[in-house]
Amino acid sequence: MSEGTINADPPEGRPVDTVAEAPAHGHRNLGIALALICMAQLMVVLDGTIVNIALPHIKDALGFSDASLPWVVNAYALAFGGLLLLGGRIGDILGRRKVFVVGVVLFGLASFVGGIAQSEGVLLTSRILQGVAAAMASPNALALITTTFPAGKERNSAMGVYAAMSGAGAAVGLILGGALTEASWRWTFFINTPIGLLVAVLAFRFLGESERQTGKFDLAGAITGTAGLTSLVYGLTHAATNGWGDTWTLIFIFAGLALIGAFLAIEARSRHALMPFRILANKTRGVSFFVMLIVGAAMFSMFYFLGIFVQSIMGYSALKTGVSFLPFSVGIVVAAQVASALVARIDPRWIVGAGGVFVAAGMFGFSRLEVDSTYLTHLLPYILVLSFGMGLIFVPLTLTAVSGVAAEDSGVGSAVLNTVQQIGGAVGLALLGTISTNAIKDKFAELAPGLQKAAESGQSPEQIKQLQGQFTALATTHGFTRAFLWSSFLALGAGLITLIGLSIKHKDLANDGQSPVHMG
Repeated sequence: MSEGTINADPPEGRPVDTVAEAPAHGHRNLGIALALICMAQLMVVLDGTIVNIALPHIKDALGFSDASLPWVVNAYALAFGGLLLLGGRIGDILGRRKVFVVGVVLFGLASFVGGIAQSEGVLLTSRILQGVAAAMASPNALALITTTFPAGKERNSAMGVYAAMSGAGAAVGLILGGALTEASWRWTFFINTPIGLLVAVLAFRFLGESERQTGKFDLAGAITGTAGLTSLVYGLTHAATNGWGDTWTLIFIFAGLALIGAFLAIEARSRHALMPFRILANKTRGVSFFVMLIVGAAMFSMFYFLGIFVQSIMGYSALKTGVSFLPFSVGIVVAAQVASALVARIDPRWIVGAGGVFVAAGMFGFSRLEVDSTYLTHLLPYILVLSFGMGLIFVPLTLTAVSGVAAEDSGVGSAVLNTVQQIGGAVGLALLGTISTNAIKDKFAELAPGLQKAAESGQSPEQIKQLQGQFTALATTHGFTRAFLWSSFLALGAGLITLIGLSIKHKDLANDGQSPVHMG
């Protein structure tokens, strides 16, 4: 498939991927402009957590199975992560404000479709469209700050507010998701529609347009990469219901791997690659991206499985569940401050390696959960341990991911880091979801004879139903804890890879300049 093109090749000597800083267009009301950008970014960021709280309610309302429910998360993550780099490129070429507006409008409309969904297929379609829209809006939201705000104090302040809003998105999503789900899970989707439409209407008045750049769309790379990841994830989830030896399971997995191989081949020879190989060629950056891939899997699985466990097994309300996750956000912020202070004195591999150990310890703690576990004793300590580990990981990896890159590639380096986190989360959740589903089925099969004995002993239908509920809780807990155990192995592996492969020194990192901190 050939690359879609527009305009001519750039003048000789001008980097294709350079994100030029267009001058501000003399806008007044820069506060309103910043509010619009932050509202859009908050909408995209919080969608990663707001739906997690609603998952048990979505499952009951639309009849999702244990195997298919992870797709509510993965459909969004795959479309977002797979098309994120393309969304930024399209904004560079066609105009960032224009692509940003299209993104937020599509996000609002897709959210409305999700809110009125009456079937699995409609809801998953809306999640895919939300991911596509987020891939258009998110990279161009940040770029619009350089278009709208003059260089210096105003732009630096805007960047600070934007970063704070991005970091707060997860916490806001947890609380807002809980509160909205108390009314109806559908409001976790409906809330985005008025926000998206309002931002789109006001954007043309208060946001400046960027100068168009010349270049090419790497459509072949975007299509093969996204299709390959989707096929791989589908194959992994298909194994939950049909087994690892099933023909279609193997076809989807191998087709996915083949398409990913094609994507890498396209990127290696393309002058306009979405993910230039010069970004990956450096060992430090390659290790950073790979470790973030694994960390994304751990973080996605934590929110997914704990969100369901706390509501379905512990009986928490949606709002109480959202509040119970707040210490996770606090732990990341505290650890990020610690890591920022340490990174100037200690080599990043030791900080990230220690973070991997903390994350593994937290996941192992969750693997010991039981049906009668309590929040203060069995959840909170490990939430804090895991979040502290995540914070130790995010800050150094953000710096090492853009270490040594040319100025024109710094944005690409940061975008790739965000991309691999989304993709790692989707692939990891698919794998862990399959492990969990199979463990649940095995455990329930082990307990099933007890139901037969109860029926034969003459127990009432109410008693049998109650016993079935107890067996379901036991089987679900067993499946989730098995997934957490594997997550702990992944985290330990990430820490070990970091210690062995991340060889850059803190002095070299300090000389490389400061980069914006990626907070998940």
